[in-house]
Amino acid sequence: MPVIYIDEQLCKGCGLCCFYCPKTVLQFSDERNEKGYSIVEVQHPENCTGCELCEITCPDLAIHIESDKKI
Repeated sequence: MPVIYIDEQLCKGCGLCCFYCPKTVLQFSDERNEKGYSIVEVQHPENCTGCELCEITCPDLAIHIESDKKI
């Protein structure tokens, strides 16, 4: 199963990752980071397919996906 890592200090809460996630794995949290931005959190990790769209669309490189897929 893929594991999603979100760097809360880099996240500016733009929501692109939530918008592009085909399985609604990510959602906005009630928490804010040190800069005052609403951050994104993993709500449904069991739905993650490892497509990496969240990682690709994040303009701040705040998301990293680790998967056991073999190329």
